[in-house]
Amino acid sequence: MDNLTEFAGLPVVDFPEETTEEGWRRELRQVAGSDGAPADVGSVAWRLRVDGTSWMEPDERARHLTRFLSEVGGERVSAMTLGLWGGREMAEPVDLLVEHADAFPNLRSVFVGDVGWDECELSWICQTDLGPLLEAFPRLEELGVRGAAGNIRGRELSLHVPSHGSLRSLTVQSGALPGSTTRGIASSGLPALERLELWLGVEEYGGDTSPDDLAPLLSGEGFPELRYLGVRNAEGLDEWIPVLAEAPLLKRLEVLDLSLGILTDEGGRVLVERAAAFSGLRELDLHHHYLSEGMEERVRAAFAENGVEVDLSDRLEPDDEDPDEGPMYYTSASE
Repeated sequence: MDNLTEFAGLPVVDFPEETTEEGWRRELRQVAGSDGAPADVGSVAWRLRVDGTSWMEPDERARHLTRFLSEVGGERVSAMTLGLWGGREMAEPVDLLVEHADAFPNLRSVFVGDVGWDECELSWICQTDLGPLLEAFPRLEELGVRGAAGNIRGRELSLHVPSHGSLRSLTVQSGALPGSTTRGIASSGLPALERLELWLGVEEYGGDTSPDDLAPLLSGEGFPELRYLGVRNAEGLDEWIPVLAEAPLLKRLEVLDLSLGILTDEGGRVLVERAAAFSGLRELDLHHHYLSEGMEERVRAAFAENGVEVDLSDRLEPDDEDPDEGPMYYTSASE
């Protein structure tokens, strides 16, 4: 996974670590607006990161945010991403953003953990409790998160808010999503949420989210505006198919995204047998799957009959290199 180049529909621009105002103005000149003119402060998503400086004291790293406020200002910023902050732990920049929430009155979209594969492996990005972030920004509409591991202080990704009336989109990209994190999300009060995307990952790295953890959501009782559900990058995707087919939530979903995971013929058979249960969907995304050619065609035909657009691209073959383990299947992202 690479650093984001676009977020919230806006090009991402790095606020440089160099200490001259000309530095960030040069970044803006390199991004053309819709009319071809250089972008302005409010028409980009700003990435704040402090690269390779884990030896710095926290107050030295904090000056990167205060300098941003001094040179660029926060009033017109609507979207921001937080990258590496002298290491792989995201607690410090999140705490700083919460501390300076009043300086960003128009911030509507935040991505925590905008870290590329060349900077840190997905499952090594250490997250924190993001509840205070949502509480500090009651008008936030979009939140993206990359990584879910705990850090040396025992803090791990936690995301539960009793009530937040503005959040419409929540994405958690993880190589191993703990069930405790998922339960916190599912039990949150998010009446405006339209889009929920969860990357479940693999058990080897601590990804133990199960359908039971999403029970309040699947029952149809939570998140009344939800129209897109992503159960992505899931190692045990076959086990989710029959549960989803029975879920009351399915009746009001428009898009079900089961891509990037391990879907085999076992799950494919259930999809064919229960295709009618999914007939209310507009789209079903299954790309990156391990269906046999024959099963792929059966799934395609079953959903075409029900008028559901299905993405079956990127069919993969299992790895047979290990004679002791048998066929090996992989999610799109784990380590």
